[in-house]
Amino acid sequence: MNLLSLSMGVLIGIIVAVLLVVILIIVGVTISIRNSLVALSNGCEEAWATIDVYLKKRYDLIPNLVETVKGYTKHESETLERVIAARNAAIAAPNANAKIDADNALGGTLKTLFALTESYPDLKANSQFLSLQSQLQAIENDLSQSRKFYNGKCRAYNTKIQTFPSNLVANSMQLEKRNYFELDSAEERQNVKISF
Repeated sequence: MNLLSLSMGVLIGIIVAVLLVVILIIVGVTISIRNSLVALSNGCEEAWATIDVYLKKRYDLIPNLVETVKGYTKHESETLERVIAARNAAIAAPNANAKIDADNALGGTLKTLFALTESYPDLKANSQFLSLQSQLQAIENDLSQSRKFYNGKCRAYNTKIQTFPSNLVANSMQLEKRNYFELDSAEERQNVKISF
């Protein structure tokens, strides 16, 4: 009887030790997954902040560009008003998804503005306009690179929250898939048509 109770005690001790090790492993893995999800989420936010900085630069440059164009194209006020309205809508966008949509609309109006300038040779030769256009082109290049970086961060984040076992932790943290920064419509994917 003593030997039987001793063996039962050892067996129970082994079972408890194994359960504690399993619980510690599960807790460790959960903490590790949670920390990696937080790091990926913060990476997405950092990438978005970079885009936001370039968008702000772009928004600040647009009124100067419009004023320069306005001096040469007095009867094109509708196009200029659409550019300013799209800029203001983009600035006022309340969240990242709305800002992505508003920025896509702004990009379309800017294409229209530059297509319009093709009809005004004096404007195309204006040094202030050329400088503003060059600055805007540099910002657009920076934005393009930032969007790629943001989309890469979002891809890693979205993959992590959708794959097992990290999706279990992501669901408990109520994490949601992030949208990519992409073109909004087929119209925006086409080249601007310029006729002389």
